Amino acid sequence: MAALTADLGRFVSVLRLNDVPSEAQAVIKTGFTDCFGVMVAGAREDVVRLIDRELASADGPELASLLPSRVRRNVEDAALVNGVAAHVLDYDDVTLDGHTSAVLVTAILAQGEALASSGAEMLIAYAAGYETWAELLAREPVPLHEKGWHPTAVRGAVAAAAACAKLRRLSPKDCSAALAIAASMAGGLVANFGTHTKSFQVGRAAQSGVIAARLAAAGMTASPDALEHRSGFLAAFSPEGRPDLARSFDASRKEWHLARQGLNIKRYPVCYGAHRAIDAGLGLTISHDLKPADVNHIRVSTGAMQMLMLRNERPQTALEAKFSLQFAMACSVVARNVGLAQLNDDFVRSPPIQSMLPRVSAVTTTETLDGSAFAPSEQVEITTAGGQIIASEPIAFAKGSKQRPLMRDELRAKFVECLGDRFSAAAKGITFDKLMQLERLNTAVDLLAL
Repeated sequence: MAALTADLGRFVSVLRLNDVPSEAQAVIKTGFTDCFGVMVAGAREDVVRLIDRELASADGPELASLLPSRVRRNVEDAALVNGVAAHVLDYDDVTLDGHTSAVLVTAILAQGEALASSGAEMLIAYAAGYETWAELLAREPVPLHEKGWHPTAVRGAVAAAAACAKLRRLSPKDCSAALAIAASMAGGLVANFGTHTKSFQVGRAAQSGVIAARLAAAGMTASPDALEHRSGFLAAFSPEGRPDLARSFDASRKEWHLARQGLNIKRYPVCYGAHRAIDAGLGLTISHDLKPADVNHIRVSTGAMQMLMLRNERPQTALEAKFSLQFAMACSVVARNVGLAQLNDDFVRSPPIQSMLPRVSAVTTTETLDGSAFAPSEQVEITTAGGQIIASEPIAFAKGSKQRPLMRDELRAKFVECLGDRFSAAAKGITFDKLMQLERLNTAVDLLAL
């Protein structure tokens, strides 16, 4: 059995900026920037205020800020509330079968502000957290979704602990303890997708990482093999009980998952399982100038795992609509866009949308894309009122994915949209540029002057 807990703790503790390839650093800066914007947009949602009101009242020094209000909270509560804000719109990036930046960035900003960490230190912390997450994923052959686990809430807690342990400059032994403590704090359910609890699970993962690193720094002990033990983290969460516990981890010879897998930046504020279908549906609607009355039926070829997540066939709220293939297709035809403006309850309940929902169906495959829980590709067929069938090409990668990345001006446009009218164009531009040059920041506080 490999000594994974100890080896990852050592990797996190000794990681330096020069160890992180330049391509990986570029990925991190993109993730930080995108997540910051989405977090500010999400902070307007009612559930964020609910969580802050009900839970962010624990004793302790108020060393970290909620964004964008700059209201002060203790570090753990700031990570929780900002984590909810970062994920509540489901507009944050996706990779490693989860939402890495929503967990890592919010934990790092809260802990980094309290410690006056530099931009370079935060960048290294993100690398530590991402690579820890990736190593856990690489040892599990079956998507956690199949057992009902929310991978972000499971692996994210351990990854956030790695990031915060790095910011605290813990020893290898204490870094390992932080990972082991967080392993006992992990958990979250796919069944809660489409409700406030999904984003709460993500915020809790960020908060758990902060707490685990704090406890490890204070001397709390945990099993030195908590990740790889036959009754440890990997085995306990494994859907079929077949995790790879034998493969060793050699930091000097490791593959950089950041460079190979990167991040998938979302163009639409809905579950990523619908994004390729939206690309296809919008393409057909616009290229054929279709109106809702022109559409008799929409048939989507997609994956069984995606439909497990896209569970709401007849959504009545914006939250439910985020996890509805039917809404994604209806919105594509009715609005010719799937954006923040369309994700409100009134639009979801509007007659044009509701009348289109029954006209959408899905056929599924259990085949998956290599390294993903999703189908190898997706295709949309629209049958018109006149009986004509028009079909998209199979789409393997959504726009915004690592394989089809957003250009810098497209990323900036999304950032500006997320920040909205509350901030001046100059403030938005300055903040975007700061984030995209993260390693040059003197302290985390420099990001908070928006």
